[in-house]
Amino acid sequence: MDEVTQAVENLKKEWSQAVSQLEESIATIKSCGKTGKGTEEANSLPRLNGSAQDALQLLKSLQFRLDLLAQQLPTFEEVQSGQATLESWDEQYKKLRASLRNANLQAKENIRKAAQEERELLLGGGEESTIRRRNLQTKAGMTSAAESITESLRRSRQMMVQEVERSASTLATFDESTSVLRKAEGEYQGHRSLLMRTRGLLSTMQRQDVLDRVILTAGFIIFSLAVLYVVSRRIGLLTLQRKLADAVRSGSLSAEDIVAKAQPGPAATNVPAPAPPIYDEL
Repeated sequence: MDEVTQAVENLKKEWSQAVSQLEESIATIKSCGKTGKGTEEANSLPRLNGSAQDALQLLKSLQFRLDLLAQQLPTFEEVQSGQATLESWDEQYKKLRASLRNANLQAKENIRKAAQEERELLLGGGEESTIRRRNLQTKAGMTSAAESITESLRRSRQMMVQEVERSASTLATFDESTSVLRKAEGEYQGHRSLLMRTRGLLSTMQRQDVLDRVILTAGFIIFSLAVLYVVSRRIGLLTLQRKLADAVRSGSLSAEDIVAKAQPGPAATNVPAPAPPIYDEL
């Protein structure tokens, strides 16, 4: 499972636990004043509301974290599911907030009725009323001290919740930066492989260029040698032709000698001339 998907599942579990805790607090607030201890329960009502407000703040923080993580889910279907979950959480948050408001109204009404009954009992006189007043004073002092400590703890918890939200926002930013860096690293790897292939192609082209130069140089040398050979042969023939022409002009060599030398076979020197024909005269 992907890390973001796992984080979303953990958020859903935290949401369920926070909702259960808030519903218990709402039920406790709604039942305030029904036991007949109006003054004591009136003093505990701010503590219960503080706990409920902390739960609401936690739900709001979970909504914010889900909104950040929903955009980072790997598939489009999971993103749509995350958005739908976020909308349902928002509706549930509004309903819980309205329930808390109604529970406070009910608790105030119950406490008012219980306080009225206690007042009527205290004004009735007698030893029972005196003992009840003393007990109420003692419990009121203890309750006041407990409420002061609870309020201090609630403020500390509120500060811790804010720090957790700030840390969650920072972690989300870090995760986004990490994903951007991973994408940049992937693009760099792709460019690196492309550069390696380009370097290989350049090396091959350089080798081919050197080979082409060698082939062109060798061909040019062979062509030059052939041209020199043809020119030298041509110059030799022209020189021989010039010498023969000079010899013919000077008379030291006749044309018949030249033809005889040019024809193949043994030279026809010292061949006796044919005998004249003999005729019989009768």
